[in-house]
Amino acid sequence: MTGVRAAAARYAGARVARVEDPRLLTGHGTYVDDVVRPGMLHACFVRSPLARARILGVDAAEALALDGVHAVFTAADLNPDVREAWYTLIGRDVPDTPRPPLAEGEVRFVGDPVALVVAADRYVAEDAAELVFVDYEPLPPVADYAAARESAELVHDGYPENVAGTLGGPPLDELAPVFDEAALVVRETIHQQAYAQVPIETRGMVAEWSAPTGELTIWTATQSPHEVRLFCSRLLGLPEQRVRVVMRDTGGGFGQKVAPQREDMCVMLAARKVPGALKWIEDRRENLMSAGQARHSHADARLAFDADGTITAAAIDYVQDVGAYPTPWPVGTAAAVGMFFPGPYRVPRGTWTSTSVFSNTAGLNAYRGPWQMESLVREVLMDQAARRLGMDPAELRRRNLLRRDELPYTNPNGMPYSDITPMETFEQALEMLDYDAFRKEQELARAEGRYLGVGTCTYVEPTTAAMALHATEGATIRIEPSGKVNVYVSGGSSGNSIETTVVQLTADALGVDIADVSTIQGDTAITPFGGGAAGSRSGSMTAGAVGETAAVLRERITAIAAHRLEAAQDDIELTGGRARVRGVPDAEVSLAEIAEIAYFQPAALPPGVPPGLEHSGRYHPDTPVIFANATHLCTCEVDVVTGQVTLLRYIVSEDCGPMINPNVVEGQIAGGVVQGIGGALYEHLAYDAEGNPIATTFMDYLLPTAAEVPTIEYGHVETPAPGPGGYKGVGEGGAIGAPPTVVNAVADALAPFGAEITRLPLTPESIVALVRAAAGREATR
Repeated sequence: MTGVRAAAARYAGARVARVEDPRLLTGHGTYVDDVVRPGMLHACFVRSPLARARILGVDAAEALALDGVHAVFTAADLNPDVREAWYTLIGRDVPDTPRPPLAEGEVRFVGDPVALVVAADRYVAEDAAELVFVDYEPLPPVADYAAARESAELVHDGYPENVAGTLGGPPLDELAPVFDEAALVVRETIHQQAYAQVPIETRGMVAEWSAPTGELTIWTATQSPHEVRLFCSRLLGLPEQRVRVVMRDTGGGFGQKVAPQREDMCVMLAARKVPGALKWIEDRRENLMSAGQARHSHADARLAFDADGTITAAAIDYVQDVGAYPTPWPVGTAAAVGMFFPGPYRVPRGTWTSTSVFSNTAGLNAYRGPWQMESLVREVLMDQAARRLGMDPAELRRRNLLRRDELPYTNPNGMPYSDITPMETFEQALEMLDYDAFRKEQELARAEGRYLGVGTCTYVEPTTAAMALHATEGATIRIEPSGKVNVYVSGGSSGNSIETTVVQLTADALGVDIADVSTIQGDTAITPFGGGAAGSRSGSMTAGAVGETAAVLRERITAIAAHRLEAAQDDIELTGGRARVRGVPDAEVSLAEIAEIAYFQPAALPPGVPPGLEHSGRYHPDTPVIFANATHLCTCEVDVVTGQVTLLRYIVSEDCGPMINPNVVEGQIAGGVVQGIGGALYEHLAYDAEGNPIATTFMDYLLPTAAEVPTIEYGHVETPAPGPGGYKGVGEGGAIGAPPTVVNAVADALAPFGAEITRLPLTPESIVALVRAAAGREATR
C-alpha cells in the first residue's frame, strides 16, 4: 500500500454533539416495548414465592380457561428443547454452572421462573399467571452465602459445600516470612452488600418465528446482539443465518444485558410454539427480584509495610456470592479480583485466592467493573495503614504509586502494566482539590464540631480484553454513489455513544465532513460480527475496525483520483470530501465524482482497482489487554448525630489515552461515579434470613438522585495505548473508583472517633452506630 494520507484529524478529540441525541431527547427512540408485530402475543412468568422448594406439580387448568390465554409452558414443555446453552463470551469448554430455562424439580430463589404464560396482552397474561397453581414442598434455603460452605443443604447437587469454583495464586505460607518481618501489617475483612445495575429500561424481548422460512427474528434490549444470535442458534439448534437479532435503542445495560439470561431462553424456546410474535417486557419488581445481583462479597485482605511505609506484600482471600444461577461463569471474574489486588502500586510479593459460592438468591451477573472489590479493599486498607503509621494517606500513596517512567511493570500476580500514569493522575487530582488547603479547612471545621473528610482511590482498569467474543471487531464502510458514507458496526445504542464516536472516526479516516457520515448498528443481518458493548472495549476496538477498513478504501479512492487528475497517488490528500493534489489548489475531484466512476464507469478505473467503494475489515489487537487508570478524590461532611453524608466535591483524573470525544468520556465517567456513590451510600439488594428479597421496589431500593451527587470535576492525562489511535477503554472505571473514594472520605471524617469502616452500605444508621461504638470504646478506657 502506498503512503496515502487522510487529512489530520478534525473530529476525533473534539466535543462533537452526539448524533443519537435528537431522537433520544425528543422521545423518538425505539425500545423493545415500542416494537409491535401483527398478531403479537405477550408473556408473563409465574415466579417462585419461596427461596427453595421442591416442585410437586403445576396446575394450569384455571389459567388456560381464562379468555385470551394461548398457552402455559412449564419446564417439561421448554427445557427438553435446549440443544446447547453456552456463551461465546467465555467459550464452549469453560466448566459453566447450571442454567435451565424454567425451574425443574426445584426452585432456587424467590423469583425463579416456574412457568411461562402466553396471552393476548400483558394484562391477561398477568391475571393468568396468578391462576397457575404450583404445589411446593418448602426446603431449607441457603440464604447466606458466607455460611453456605458450612451448610448441610446444597443449592445445586454436584457442587459440594455450595462452591461453584475456586482459583488462586501461590500458597499464602510462601509469603509468611514477609508478613512476619513487616513493620506493619494491616489486615481486615471488608464486606460489600449486593446491589444491582438498575437500567432505566428493564429486560425485554420480542421473538417472531417464521415457520415457512424457518427463521427467527428477535428484537431485544441487549449490549451484544451478535452474542444473542450465536447463543440462540445454539440453544435452538438453528443455523446462524436463520437467526436475526435487532437492537434499536437499549436503555442501559451496565453488564446486565451482555448475555441472554434464563427468561430470554424461555422466550426463544416458546417462540416456535405460538401462533404469533411473542413479547416479554420485565417490570421493575421483576428486575430487582430476578434480573441478578452483583458486588455481594467479602475479602480477608492484608498489606505489609516496612518502617518507611513502603509496601512489601499483599494478599487477599476473596469470597463472592453467585446466587443460584450466575450469568455467565463467575469464577473467572472472581479471579480478576485477586490478580488485580496489588493495583497501581509497587508490590514485590503477592498472592490471592478466590471462591465463588452458590446461595438461594438471584444469580450474579456482570456489573460495570466486575472486579471492583479489589480496589475497595485495597484502598480502604491503604487509608487504615496511613492512620496507624501516623502518616497522611496521600503521602503513603506517593511512596508506593507507580510512575510512568517505571513502566512496563508486572505486578506479583502476573499482570503486565504499560502505558499508565497512576502517580500522575494522583497528583493532578490533589492539585485540582488543593489538598493542603482542604486539610487546613478540615482542621478548622473540626474545631467547630463539623466533620469533613477526604478520600481517594487510584486504580488500574483492564480494557479491550482480546478473548473469545471480544477477540475481533468488524466494520463495513460503504461510500454510496452520492459520495455519502455509511459505516456498519455491530455496536448499538446502549448509552456508550458508539454511534457518535464511530462517525467521528470514519469522517477522519476518509477525510470527509461528519455530516456526510451515517452509521448502521445493532442488526445482525447487515452488520459485521462484533462483541458489542462490554469490557470497556467499544472505543478502541471500533477504532481499529474502522481504521483497517478505511485504509483499503482510501487506497482505492486516491488511486482513482490520481488517475483522474493525472497525478502521483502519493500526492493525493483527502479532506472535506474531496481528493486534492498536494500543492496544486485547483487540482481536485469530489468524493461523489470518484464514486460515480467507481460504480458507473468501470472502464475509467485505473488498472487493478476494483469497481465500487465498499469494504469490510476486521481488527484484532496486538496486545491481550490495554490498561487504563484513574484517580478519584472526593470530600464530604458527615453529621455524626444523624449519620447524613453530604458529598462536597468529586474529582476524577482519568487516563484513557487520547479521547475520541471528551463529552462521551466524561459522560461515561459520570454515570459510573453515580452508580458507585449509590453502592457506597444507598443501594442494597437485601434479603432476609429466609431468602426473601426485601428491596424489590424503589420505595426500598434507594438510588442516588441529582440532589445527592455533586458536580463532577474532570482532569485528563493522556498516555497513548499500543492500539489504534492510542485509545483505551473508559466505560467501567467510574464505578470502580467511586465506592472506595466515598468510603475513605467518610472514614477520614470519622477519624477523630477512631472508627474504621468494614461494611457497606454506609447508611445513616450504620454511621451513627460506628460513632457510638467508637465513643463507647473511648469511655471504657
